[in-house]
Amino acid sequence: MAPGKAIGMPQQVDGGRRTPLNRDSVLRAAVALADEAGIESVSMRNLAHRLGVVPMALYKHVANKEELLDGVVDVIVGEIDPPAGGADWKSAVRARVLSARRALLRHPWASRVIESRPHPTPAVLDYINSIIATFRAGGLSANLTHHVMHVLGSRMWGFTQELFPSPPPPADPELQAAMIAEMARRYPHILEVAMAANHDEGSVVGQGCDDQFEFEFALDLLLDGFERLHRQGWTSSGRS
Repeated sequence: MAPGKAIGMPQQVDGGRRTPLNRDSVLRAAVALADEAGIESVSMRNLAHRLGVVPMALYKHVANKEELLDGVVDVIVGEIDPPAGGADWKSAVRARVLSARRALLRHPWASRVIESRPHPTPAVLDYINSIIATFRAGGLSANLTHHVMHVLGSRMWGFTQELFPSPPPPADPELQAAMIAEMARRYPHILEVAMAANHDEGSVVGQGCDDQFEFEFALDLLLDGFERLHRQGWTSSGRS
């Protein structure tokens, strides 16, 4: 990095004049700020400071923080690979979902922002529409696709929200042993299953079992199930 060049500050051109801000540069700066300091740090004031402008300058490009967060979601969605041409529907959906997962792994805070948005943006709707289009192009009925999209849920975005997130165990070995002993006494089957496999330290959704293996295992089970129902001509009314 060149001496004296501040991280995240607008580039200087033409003898010291800043590159003019635009909506895209503001949104990408917000993503970078969230990556570095967490989504809680993203405010109009902090973003303006990062860009070296007064807060009012941002309002030319985003009306308020809610619009800023909508735009941040659009930047993340824009990192998802486009549909693969020529692939069968299962491979195509799998590739899109895993691309979404890679995007969220690059921005671990993004799942919370996606879930927090009260209304989908056009970019979000485009992504959902493209997933549905892939199922329909593969021959799945509109009725089956309706239920398929409900089942996919957050997996469409590359993460699985755990029903019961597990807090990290105590760092003290004696306390950890006591906790395990108490679990074994009161909830032996939960402990047995919890200890049956190793998981990644990190996760898109924080503590829990949403590691890469678990995610792909669940995704493949679902896609195989969707294919079986499609071949059976399943409908929710029970008529083929």
